[in-house]
Amino acid sequence: MKFESLGLAPQLLKAIESCGYHEMTPIQEQAMVPARRGQDVLINAQTGTGKTAAFALPILQQIVDKPRTLAAGKVRALILTPTRELAEQLSQAIADYAQHLDINMLAIYGGVNLDGQVAKLRTGLDILIATPGRLLAHTDKNHVDLSEVNVVVLDEADRLLDMGFIEDAQRLINQTAKNRQTMLVSATITPALNELSHQILKNPADVRISKANITAETVEHVIYPVSEERKLDLFMALLEEHNWYQILVFTGTKKQAEHLLEHLKKTDVPVALCHGDTRQGQRRRALADFKSAKIQVLISTEVAARGLDIEGLDHVLNFNLPHLPEDYVHRVGRTGRAGKSGQAISFVCPQEARALARIERLIGEAIPRIYRRGFELTEADTLRESAVHKHTPKPKPKNKAKGNNKTGPVKPGKPTKPKRKSGKSISSRAGGAKNRKARKKNK
Repeated sequence: MKFESLGLAPQLLKAIESCGYHEMTPIQEQAMVPARRGQDVLINAQTGTGKTAAFALPILQQIVDKPRTLAAGKVRALILTPTRELAEQLSQAIADYAQHLDINMLAIYGGVNLDGQVAKLRTGLDILIATPGRLLAHTDKNHVDLSEVNVVVLDEADRLLDMGFIEDAQRLINQTAKNRQTMLVSATITPALNELSHQILKNPADVRISKANITAETVEHVIYPVSEERKLDLFMALLEEHNWYQILVFTGTKKQAEHLLEHLKKTDVPVALCHGDTRQGQRRRALADFKSAKIQVLISTEVAARGLDIEGLDHVLNFNLPHLPEDYVHRVGRTGRAGKSGQAISFVCPQEARALARIERLIGEAIPRIYRRGFELTEADTLRESAVHKHTPKPKPKNKAKGNNKTGPVKPGKPTKPKRKSGKSISSRAGGAKNRKARKKNK
């Protein structure tokens, strides 16, 4: 389905074309029509399927349809998101769609000076993108007035819940117009999110492209059973053997991330780190260097997971499994995006067997194991793993994605940059912990 069929403004169609997009993704086809009509919408789809455009383009069209002069400190559309990285990515994506429009847009988040944002807030904004805590700090000081906000979007709503931000978000929503349009956007659907949707959405269009909580079929999942103390050795062996061009590595804690970083720095492998304690500028540089192929390995903790968007990323490695199975879905969602193939690799020690079982139940399939010679588990550990997995589901038949990602060995050689073609559909971007306590621990 072409974007032209929606009757979008010429300025938006021109921007979409300049971004290299032509056809809508399934989530855009189903969500944009009710969103354009002003209906509340629940949008549920896997990462990388185009959710940002599904809500952003209708908002921009409404601004075109009903132009108005903004009073000082007033806002027309509010987008709440859990992390500063996501706020920045949303701002960039929407700026691309609005490149031929004259609109005022601002992204605000913690970690930067509060006073520096005040003057911009007081000018009046068509679109305000914000993390809940930082926006509350401004509303409590009367730096911005949300009473005329007629569109509210909760992006990554499941993560807002997990990180304990939902009460802050509800306080902010209560300050907006009573007749507002509300959109709830999420990659996973949980009972808590369903309850939230009943509380804040009115007769919504329920747009769900795939079964809740499953990963993209373009992602190949593999597991290497290995003891915790041998994970680093296994990683170095696989890195040398496969000679991965780029790989994003998730660790469970900041300490594990820094240990891996220090080890890689002693080798010739270009590496960078993103975690909750790294300064915003450092995180930006690390991500930019990774995207431009200046570094081969990017290490990240859970707190930064949602803010990472790398086009054409072929490999994601779970050095440690996340505590929540939903976080596995979001981690591996960094690869296999917009129809491209990708591989999700996990190192699993016996102590993580129960976490693995929960992940397999969530995604509805048993993940194939690869037993690497020289890294075998002891018989006792293998039995422990088998006992936990005796009730795991059998693998489902899947359409294998085209590409050269394989579970078997890859011949060593020089890193070869994968071909990166411009996609024909708008894909979204896709970090977090279960709650505030978990966030502190991971930081």
